[in-house]
Amino acid sequence: MVYNEMIGWLGSILFAVCALPQAIHTYRTKKSDDLSELFLWLWFLGEVFTLTYILYGDIVTGIYHIPLYFNYIFNLFLLFYLLYAKYHYATKTTWLKLILNKVLKNQGV
Repeated sequence: MVYNEMIGWLGSILFAVCALPQAIHTYRTKKSDDLSELFLWLWFLGEVFTLTYILYGDIVTGIYHIPLYFNYIFNLFLLFYLLYAKYHYATKTTWLKLILNKVLKNQGV
């Protein structure tokens, strides 16, 4: 059981830090045009739904998967920054900006 727990932690840490190089690069360069807006949102939603699934299952069964919580929460933290950067540093028009412009234009704002 101890080996399985160690493997779980190792895998969760490796998955959690996958986004770290991109977040560091984006922070240093202050450029986000190369980040796919759709990819970031799909990734974000995938993380939220999977974490919700795991938490619910763990509460029902009483078996808690702490390494997975670490992975998903750390990834969500990095994703919040990457989504912020995507809209804050963007020089190209994003889908969200296009939609907001269209909605505001239709409302006469």
